[in-house]
Amino acid sequence: MNWIIVDRIIKNTLEEDSTYGDITTSSIVTENKKCTVNLIAKEKGIIAGLEVFKRVFEILGETNVITYVKDGDIVKKGYVIGKINGNVYNILVGERTALNFLQRMSGIATLTRRFVCELNGTKAKLLDTRKTTPNLRILEKYAVKIGGAVNHRFNLSDGVLIKDNHINAAGSIRNAVELVKKNVSFVRKIEVEVESLQQVKEALEAKADIIMLDNMDIDTMKKAVEIINQKAVIEASGNVSIDTIRTIAETGVDYISVGKITNSFHSLDISMKNLTFV
Repeated sequence: MNWIIVDRIIKNTLEEDSTYGDITTSSIVTENKKCTVNLIAKEKGIIAGLEVFKRVFEILGETNVITYVKDGDIVKKGYVIGKINGNVYNILVGERTALNFLQRMSGIATLTRRFVCELNGTKAKLLDTRKTTPNLRILEKYAVKIGGAVNHRFNLSDGVLIKDNHINAAGSIRNAVELVKKNVSFVRKIEVEVESLQQVKEALEAKADIIMLDNMDIDTMKKAVEIINQKAVIEASGNVSIDTIRTIAETGVDYISVGKITNSFHSLDISMKNLTFV
């Protein structure tokens, strides 16, 4: 991860949460006391974001985080993930911010792993999308990797993806691809989103590097794979669920992109409990 960006995210979040200070903690904690508190999993899942969790307290200072697991490990309900020691005020101020990051990232990794497991035995790989929480993309895509999937584009300058509205704006797939080739470096691969077998043929004729089959039914997808016949990398996309991803993979596509892993996940329930003074 780019820690310059991550630090900016953390600092902005801390400022959002305590713009004028923590009036509750400052009223109760009147001395420079030290404490220890446990980090506990309250349900089973995949842990992701421990270094981000630690970084919150490093930025606040006078604290130390010790972890007993690493990103990618499975934890069960009641498992002590780690321990936070140090300045009471800083620990209480950073608690919600640190937990928010860890819970969200672990939730994404957990859901991602479920989808990845459905692909076992097929050649297909799971991709994420740009359907991420604004300003948190770098964290959420990191969590996707921890869950076992592959990152697609991080941003609009990361790769060429010609979608339906681009095609309409250019007049045709051929025109869209030709315009991109004139204006983008030859080292960039070109991906084209298609919705019909006719568009599959047009994308092939335009020499697209990657063809995205968007919202196709299984029979149409199988025919598209036959038409492409390894002349381009194939991505399937559109309303993919945990119940359908296996069937989609068995059509022979190379990648399957799923927006749900970053926009419809359940944050893993994790708490900081049992604070005691030392």
